[in-house]
Amino acid sequence: MFSGIVERMATVVAIREERQNKTFTLRSEIAGELKIDQSISHNGVCLTVESIEGDTYTVTAIYETLIKSNLGLLQVGDRVNIERSMRPDALLDGHIVQGHVDQTAVCRAVDNADGSYYYTFAYEPKGDNVTVEKGSVAVNGVSLTVVNSREGSFQVAIIPYTYEHTNFKDIRVGSVVNIEFDIIGKYIARLMKNYLSR
Repeated sequence: MFSGIVERMATVVAIREERQNKTFTLRSEIAGELKIDQSISHNGVCLTVESIEGDTYTVTAIYETLIKSNLGLLQVGDRVNIERSMRPDALLDGHIVQGHVDQTAVCRAVDNADGSYYYTFAYEPKGDNVTVEKGSVAVNGVSLTVVNSREGSFQVAIIPYTYEHTNFKDIRVGSVVNIEFDIIGKYIARLMKNYLSR
C-alpha cells in the first residue's frame, strides 16, 4: 500500500530481458536503505527488491506488468518515480494507492500556468476506470487531484515542487504514463453497475 507521495527518482542503469520478463537495475540514493523482498512503487507499479549493490538495486517486471504499464518502454537513463510502502503509523498525505496500475494514458497537452502546469491525459475508457472532478488519481505513482474530468480524459495541475521532484518534468505530449484510478471510485462504479443491471 502506498500514498502516492513520491520519495525520490531512481535512474535506470541496466535492463536485462529474461524470456518475457525484464529485470531493471536502478540507481538511487536510498538504495542502501532498502531490503531484499521490500515492495517499492516504480512509476506506480509495486515491484519487489531482488538484490542491492552499492547505490543500485534490481527489480523484475513480468510480462503482464510490462503490457499494462509503461515499464516496458523504459530505457537506460530514464528516471522513475519511487516510493516505499506506507507504514501503519504514517500519515496518509496523498490517497490510498495500491501499486496496481489499471492502464496507461497518453499525454495530450502540457500547459504552463505561470509557475504551475496543467497536464491533459487521454485513456481508453474500460471497466470501472473513471475519474471524477476533484477526485484522486495516481499518475506514474504520483497522487493528484483531477480537474476537467471527461470520459476518456482528465487534467491534473502540477505545482512547482512536484514538477521538480518527480519525472513529470520528463513528460511531453505523446508520453505514455501509468494510471491507477481511485480504488474507492472503482468499487462504487462496480456496485452501481451491478445495481442498475438488476
